[in-house]
Amino acid sequence: MNNSYIKITDHENGIVQITLTQAEIHNAFDEKLIAQLTTTLNELDKDFTVRAVILDSEGKSFSAGADLNWMNRMANYSREENYRDSQELAGLMSTLYKMKCPTIAAVQGAAFGGGVGLVACCDIAIASEKAIFCLSEVKLGLIPAVISPYVVKAIGERAAKRYFTTAERFNADRAAQLGLVSEVVSLDDLNEKVIAIAELIINNGPDAVLDAKDIINNVVNQPITGQLSAMTANRIADIRASDQGKEGIAAFLEKRKPVWDRE
Repeated sequence: MNNSYIKITDHENGIVQITLTQAEIHNAFDEKLIAQLTTTLNELDKDFTVRAVILDSEGKSFSAGADLNWMNRMANYSREENYRDSQELAGLMSTLYKMKCPTIAAVQGAAFGGGVGLVACCDIAIASEKAIFCLSEVKLGLIPAVISPYVVKAIGERAAKRYFTTAERFNADRAAQLGLVSEVVSLDDLNEKVIAIAELIINNGPDAVLDAKDIINNVVNQPITGQLSAMTANRIADIRASDQGKEGIAAFLEKRKPVWDRE
């Protein structure tokens, strides 16, 4: 599927690749791209055959954040219009972050502002050695507001205070040190690497992968109490008793590949 903002590649094995295609404007956001990408992610999230989603971009930049023409229009918006517009961007970030299946960002070049937000919202991010990052909003007298929950989760409070307020650029190695990206590879190897990670994911139990991602969201920052322990015990009991859980254990004991039936 293709349109003027994104391209969808279905690898027919459960891996779907979403590519931002506006290389001439460095894959910058405007309200149309935000709406289109949000709709696409929502549709994929409802499709149980989708096992992993890759987000990448054409051209030299991953995403330059807000499009200049869009920013010019926003400058003339009322406060209420700005709020409604910002809610759409917040909705995109929330939708990407809450995807049921694992998401992988392939960052080939510059990720600025909201582009960093997209990277932070993905579960896994792989960057090329040519990638550069910048939370540039304060240079424009703005703040990285709607992306802040995701970026702070990714890089931590201390680093966020530095990079939110200095608007300095940092390279892929620094992004890896901060936890924003998982790994740095050569540009030539980037696509092969993210496909390889996606293939690792789809070889595993489909329901187990979804539950493994979901349980992280349920235990993160929670105090270790009897209630939390009971919840985790219930979760493992449920999946052990499931058809896929039984098949996975049987296949392991019988030294064969599991057959992951999904209804």
